Amino acid sequence: MAGLTAPITFASSPRSSVGLEWEIALVDRDSRDLRQVAGTVLDAVRGSDGREHPGIRQELLLNTVELVSAPHATIRGAGADLVRYRDMVAEIVEPLRVDLMCAGTHPFAQWTNQRVTDKERYAKLIDRTQWWGRQMLIYGVHMHVGVEDRDKALPIVRALLAYVPHLEALSASSPYWAGQSTGYASNRALMFQQLPTAGLPCQFDHWSELEHYVHDMLHTGVIDDFTEIRWDIRPSPRFGTVEVRVCDGLPSLEEVLALGAFVQCLVEDFSTRLDKGEHLPTLPTWFAQENKWRAARYGMDAIIILNEAGDEELVTDALARLLPTLEPIAARLGCAEELGRLPAIVQAGASYQRQRAVAEACGGDLVAVVESLVGEMKAGRVT
Repeated sequence: MAGLTAPITFASSPRSSVGLEWEIALVDRDSRDLRQVAGTVLDAVRGSDGREHPGIRQELLLNTVELVSAPHATIRGAGADLVRYRDMVAEIVEPLRVDLMCAGTHPFAQWTNQRVTDKERYAKLIDRTQWWGRQMLIYGVHMHVGVEDRDKALPIVRALLAYVPHLEALSASSPYWAGQSTGYASNRALMFQQLPTAGLPCQFDHWSELEHYVHDMLHTGVIDDFTEIRWDIRPSPRFGTVEVRVCDGLPSLEEVLALGAFVQCLVEDFSTRLDKGEHLPTLPTWFAQENKWRAARYGMDAIIILNEAGDEELVTDALARLLPTLEPIAARLGCAEELGRLPAIVQAGASYQRQRAVAEACGGDLVAVVESLVGEMKAGRVT
């Protein structure tokens, strides 16, 4: 690199545009275990020129495909992409007796049985991270929201840290790991942060600090490119977005769109406040870390820390108090219907609660839990 640091260009992106990424598990219709058939899916959708499909992409493990929307002005537009790609994949795997499922973890699959996609970047990741890397049998949903001004990106990332527990509790869907009940609502959240550069983001005040950090990570060989910074919330310079990677895998499209609308509204609210010259509130790092752990452990029953003063509140009460302030923003962004689904999802229970209820009703049968997750994927809503 020339000089101390190289500049990181932040792409131009329409304000509050949105893109969604949904990691999908491929499960056997008979055993309900994972199937290593992602290669078949990717070959079927590959273009005549051999290029990967833009909306159906490979992931670390061969039991997974990722559905990726184009950027859209509305959540509904991004959701339409996901529906189309989901249905394409379902049609391809139907003759293989494979169904689609999403949750933060598969309830009983064994990580030792999973095969890694044959790609240099994945081989390097596994070689470096060893035992932890091989255990990354986890699924998530990522949300990109466009930010039109680079100087807004880091303040918005910092402000979003206060809402990590809301997102984590609402999306928590990984109470089981390798057939065992973990006692956590989101086991995925704490597993994923074992990878280098994963977890909560550094709280930088200036873009130059981020550039210096990236220079240091590249210089010391921690990363090979910016995308290997795996923070829960990060600026995405390539797309000109803030990317929220907090959420566990969500079983239904309804939940993906509701949480996507929530994130889109938060980012637009912060952007508007910055336009007015307001200083966005942030949480001290130690409170942000504690909130993440509490939401991972207790989910909807988490008592979260709200501010620098250390005031606390039940996460569902905090959410109920917050949503009315976001409703005018949702109306302006065209996502009022999607945001309005959040109270019903809270009432029905987050996925980890629904999974536990199925297991309890079926005497601990985790195959029945997978059946329920497959059913929610097909229905597109919480059932």
